[in-house]
Amino acid sequence: MTSPFRLEFPNTGGAPAVQVSRTTELPSALAALGLHAPRPTVVVIGGAAGLDAADMDRLRPLFASGIAPAMQKCGAVGVDGGTLAGVMQLFGEVRQAAAFPLLGVVAAGTTQLPDTTGPDRAQGVALEPRHTHFLIVPGDHWGAEAPWIADAATVLAGSGPSITVLINGGDIAYSDVELSVRAGRPVVAITGSGRTADAFAHALAGQRTDERTAALVRSGLIRSVAADAPADLAALLHSVLGGDID
Repeated sequence: MTSPFRLEFPNTGGAPAVQVSRTTELPSALAALGLHAPRPTVVVIGGAAGLDAADMDRLRPLFASGIAPAMQKCGAVGVDGGTLAGVMQLFGEVRQAAAFPLLGVVAAGTTQLPDTTGPDRAQGVALEPRHTHFLIVPGDHWGAEAPWIADAATVLAGSGPSITVLINGGDIAYSDVELSVRAGRPVVAITGSGRTADAFAHALAGQRTDERTAALVRSGLIRSVAADAPADLAALLHSVLGGDID
């Protein structure tokens, strides 16, 4: 584990980061970033490059009117994949006008850190600059960060509640859901957001599906909320995470 260092982003300031090599370092790494357990935790997983501008506009109210207000009231911390794409970009956008911490968990070989140069820089994806903290983990392929996201959320939540929100998503999202279920973390699939989230929502509605999806639904930990119902999502997050509801 490295000592915490600061990533500087143009126009948005900076964020502390730490790099780890083993999962056993997570409690110390998160504490070094100033993120202390137990704390209600919201994991957001799902679509990245697969979301176009119209998708982003349609899903923005889920974050602005659903996820962010609930997190504020419950004193929650957010965890996601930390790059400037899709649901992670939307999470960063709402965080800019809020006060909750937002941890981006990124694989070292897939992202480009600010203030770095060299031939490999152009090959990585930029970090989402409005995140408040970053955890840099081993890996050189997309999906390598998935178990680290799940483990970081488990450490942050500690004895407290946590929930995963699945919005759209591809094959990697299945791994994210499996890891959440394995950790005993409830998952809410956003119906109408597309792809993997809709596959789970359809299975929950009794439609035929593949065995992988069906097995995860049988865990009893997956439920769904419509993409056009941010108030319903906020209410669900309150019920899981606790906090006062106006």
